[in-house]
Amino acid sequence: MNKTLFVFALLFTSICFSQSVRFDGLIQDEQKNPLEMANIMAINNGTKAMDSYGITNDKGKFQLTLKPNTAYTIKISYLGMKSKEIAVSTKSENMTQNIVLDGAGIELEGVEIVREMPVSIKGDTIVYNADSFKSGTEKKLEDVLKKLPGVEVNADGEIEVEGKKVSKLMVEGKDFFDGDTKLGVKNIPADAIDKVQVLRNYNEISQLKGLENDQENVAMNIKLKEGKKNFWFGDVTAGIGVAELDSRYIINPKLFYYSPKYSINLITNFNNIGELPLTAQDYFKFTGGFKNMMKKGGSSFNVSSNDLGISLLRNNRAKEIETKFGATNFAYSATKSWNISGFGILSTSKTDLETKSQTTILESGDQQKSNENTNQKNNLGLFKLSSTYKPSDKFQFDYDILTKLTKQEEYSDLFREQIVQNVATSEDIFTTKKQDPTSINQNLSLYYTQSTKNIFAFEMQHLYQDENPFYNANLQTLPFDLSGYISGQNRNDYNQDRFVKTNKLDAKLDYYYMVTPKSNFNITLGNTYSYQNFNSHIFQMLDDGTRNDLNNAQNNNDVDYRFSDAFLGFHYKILTGKFTFTPGVSFHTYQMTNGQLGTNYSQNFTKVLPDFFALYQIKKSETLTYNFSLTNDFTDINQLASGYVLSNYSSLFRGNRFLENATSQVHSLRYFKYNMFNFENIFANATYTRKVDAIKTKADFDGINQSSVPYNSNLADETFTGMGNYGRSFLKNYKASANASFNWSKFNNIQNNQLSTTESFSQSYTVRASTNYKNLPNIEFGYNLLINKYSGSTFYTDKPFARLDYYFLDSFSFVSEYEFYHYYNGDKTVDNEYDFLSASLIYQKKNSKWEYKVSATNLLNTKYLNDDSFSQFSTRVSQYTVQPRYIIFSMKYNL
Repeated sequence: MNKTLFVFALLFTSICFSQSVRFDGLIQDEQKNPLEMANIMAINNGTKAMDSYGITNDKGKFQLTLKPNTAYTIKISYLGMKSKEIAVSTKSENMTQNIVLDGAGIELEGVEIVREMPVSIKGDTIVYNADSFKSGTEKKLEDVLKKLPGVEVNADGEIEVEGKKVSKLMVEGKDFFDGDTKLGVKNIPADAIDKVQVLRNYNEISQLKGLENDQENVAMNIKLKEGKKNFWFGDVTAGIGVAELDSRYIINPKLFYYSPKYSINLITNFNNIGELPLTAQDYFKFTGGFKNMMKKGGSSFNVSSNDLGISLLRNNRAKEIETKFGATNFAYSATKSWNISGFGILSTSKTDLETKSQTTILESGDQQKSNENTNQKNNLGLFKLSSTYKPSDKFQFDYDILTKLTKQEEYSDLFREQIVQNVATSEDIFTTKKQDPTSINQNLSLYYTQSTKNIFAFEMQHLYQDENPFYNANLQTLPFDLSGYISGQNRNDYNQDRFVKTNKLDAKLDYYYMVTPKSNFNITLGNTYSYQNFNSHIFQMLDDGTRNDLNNAQNNNDVDYRFSDAFLGFHYKILTGKFTFTPGVSFHTYQMTNGQLGTNYSQNFTKVLPDFFALYQIKKSETLTYNFSLTNDFTDINQLASGYVLSNYSSLFRGNRFLENATSQVHSLRYFKYNMFNFENIFANATYTRKVDAIKTKADFDGINQSSVPYNSNLADETFTGMGNYGRSFLKNYKASANASFNWSKFNNIQNNQLSTTESFSQSYTVRASTNYKNLPNIEFGYNLLINKYSGSTFYTDKPFARLDYYFLDSFSFVSEYEFYHYYNGDKTVDNEYDFLSASLIYQKKNSKWEYKVSATNLLNTKYLNDDSFSQFSTRVSQYTVQPRYIIFSMKYNL
């Protein structure tokens, strides 16, 4: 495998630097001043194709890679100046020539040429001309984005630009399923895309642009081709196929309509081939565009989820997955000043998981080995309605409501072998998990510009959450001897009902005063109020079917918890030269009361929390940013309830009503550079977090069975994370990158009354290179090394990968992807190799609406994958079964 990659790399390098000449020089105005961001392109006089393009750097320098012995027309443009054309004939040697532009030009002439450029920059917006990067094999937005310089799409469908996650995806300026990019990335047709606009320093509230530090905010807008506007477009796909033992199917209609007045998007997907348009993990992290409005407050109070630990898929890989999915998104301009938008998503999935795992307790070395078969049913619903009223540039009123409805069931049977002090015992265990959580999140915002110097912003969010998880474990052994429990049964049947309700209200008023055009003063008055109720009850089912309620107080919870944080914050932002500084401080008054067991326990205190932001603008596209914050971290009701809670069949938890808050000190440093001259992008960041008085776990182990309670540690937890990326597009058709990331953590806990300090250190290194030809096969190849070190155990994953796509004979598209995994630990007691190969062949006659496709997944019929995980008391190594090889024949009709 390593030899193959070396041959690929050698071939790639040889192709890159052969059969080309360099044409460079300076572009200047009439006074010989350099023109930064001037556009230059080379049109081949014989083929009329654009062979090369470029954008000047801060010194006005350009560089084009041209074919030898060829006649070219060189076009140069710069907004506000007269465009210019010159004739150049190359030979076999490199050429240098300076170019002077006339300042008496007409701006529109420059705009026309800029539109032909593959990449252009105007202010904070980067514009990619999609056709310049398409080779013919692209079918969806994801395929186009992966070919753009500085843009990445990860396995979860999240878009990253220059290392920053895209928070909002729009089409023609209208939200596309606000709060998620995956649905757009996986479904918007590639042939409909004209331009991709990256909006840096994005703030959707125009009145606040420039007042806040928006450097981390990135949005993306897709501009459609003219033929796709005011017309329905999309496609309908239907396919059937075979696997080893059964049949496969997919039905996937998609419809889109965009006009200046309104837009409608319809996406459906019914399949049993493992395609998951929206996983349960995607669902729970789906924000619906709701932002963290209290990020400047200095307090962290997050409502946790009682999700029972229902298994989440490794992307779309499981033993069996069947999905039914439907979604619609709309936007409507009722008047010039009033816009309404929203979406609805329904998803049903049935999943079978088969997992083998080994868990090792760090201190004792005791182990649990299990073979588990799990059946899941997930019914998920998401609904959002948004309204924006903006009668003038001075006033804006927003209202949003997001509702999440869920029904989940999970049934597992497992064979467990526990090895305690070198003695092995085994048993069958059966578990059931059920939950129907509901949440309703509402947002109301008002923005008013009283004058150029005085701006007001009022924001309020309310969260209502209702959770009702049920857990059942049926074992042969008795893991916990609870008060009132009847022992001596053939099977031990534990059950627990939980009911958790949350009402949380955040409100704040911001006042901005423009001291000078380059400085402003911000006063924030805010409050977070939360009321939660937690009820739980444990009961036993006897062998004869009767119910034994464990009514002792230690087996039940009936808890109320009130939390209030009132604060006043001050921030001053100033731009001076190349620097931006924003020092700030907030004054907090906290009140907390939990009521349980017939008594109330209250805490009241005040706190001063500083924060600081600094930006060094080295050049237009090169920055260094530093952030510091001191944050008070508070738990919600789940860790305060002092009655027992069954975490799983071998873990029992009870809360601590006397817990106090933790304090986190966070330092982060970020470097960014984007060079349009050679399409080089460099970004790196490092974050150090030190948390004192952290809420930690005191755990007592009886073999592999764990009983735990939280406490405030007087020892600090520490985390240090970092990443760096270097990427470059060169010679027009080539793209390469190298990436490294790490995460180091140190935790302090108490295990069996002994202080336990554990460390984890994860590292990931990736290199990749790819081509992007119009008429030749395109390849991508790379290598990823993942190293996970957990308190004495080290796990490695070597992953070479390659991708081939080729559009040929003006009708055929061939795409194949290959991944090889070598998974092993430091002493080679675990040592596995497996690989995945997929391929597809598509036939679509030019200008035909019909497309025919044959695709095959898991061609090598790999049976399983490996992974590992780490908790602060144990390590876990898993092997899980994946879907078998199958072949699908499908037809698609393009509307």
